[in-house]
Amino acid sequence: MATLKEIAEAANVSVATVSRVLNDDPSLSVKAQTRQKILETAERLEYKVSPSRRNATQRMTFAALFTYRQGLEIDDPYYLSMRYGIETQCEKLGITLISGYDFTGEKALPSADGFLVIGQPQTALHTQLSQQSTPVVFIDGVMEDPQSDCVNVDLFKISQKVIDFFIGQGYSRIGFIGGRDHPEFPDQREQAFVEYGRLKNVVQPDDIWYGNFTSQSGYQCAKKMLQQNAPYPPALLIATDTIALGVTRALLEHGVKIPEQIALISVNDIPTARFVFPSLSTVRIHSETMGAQAVNLLTERLRDERTVPLSVFVPGTLQLRDTTRR
Repeated sequence: MATLKEIAEAANVSVATVSRVLNDDPSLSVKAQTRQKILETAERLEYKVSPSRRNATQRMTFAALFTYRQGLEIDDPYYLSMRYGIETQCEKLGITLISGYDFTGEKALPSADGFLVIGQPQTALHTQLSQQSTPVVFIDGVMEDPQSDCVNVDLFKISQKVIDFFIGQGYSRIGFIGGRDHPEFPDQREQAFVEYGRLKNVVQPDDIWYGNFTSQSGYQCAKKMLQQNAPYPPALLIATDTIALGVTRALLEHGVKIPEQIALISVNDIPTARFVFPSLSTVRIHSETMGAQAVNLLTERLRDERTVPLSVFVPGTLQLRDTTRR
């Protein structure tokens, strides 16, 4: 019987494409003529798809391990959208999904064919996962892992894009308001902002404020900024839209004009970002796509027995509205 590699060489396509076509992968987007060519080549070479492989995805069970408390999804729709992407793609592929919150490494891992870890895992959970053989995909967490796949936002490019935009508008001093899951560990957005901002000589150490990822925290950080003796920076990158809602409230309460006296760009583009006053200029993060692609990576790794870990970076799109000059 022919192998997948032989069919791929005869049809002039990749082995992964052959595997997905022959296993009726519904997430695969391929031209009709390419699909037909693969099927004809497989038939000519007398390839047979075993029932166990054909129904592999229908028998899969994935466990979504959320590293945060469930209430965070109310405060930050970014994670809610990511969960929706995971659930929708699992349903589309016929995969059974089980979920759990507050995974820190203290709970026993559930029985599953693969794990989807959402958020930055604590060291204990990362160690726990590395000591078992079940495939793992980290989403919005570990950037590089010798065993596991990762799906992340390219936060460095997002910070670079925002800083370059502000510099292009003539700003020479840019501040940051963000959040941290753990006080001793800066968020990736904060790290990227500081690194690139210092390279461009537009970031000062005293212009960085952080709390958690809620609107209340953004409100408190902005009040601290306004109460300091030194003038505040005329432009701000804010880690999330949710934080930005609190920041704008504090600024408006103090009579600060946006964007005339201070310009703001936040991150995520949650549904309410365009409807608040003033509407938020923000970087759209396609978190639903991140969740769906993580499911696809885990499915493909199990189906094709891939051993090489992959990293996928989802780009962000700048949406300019009323908190910036145009």
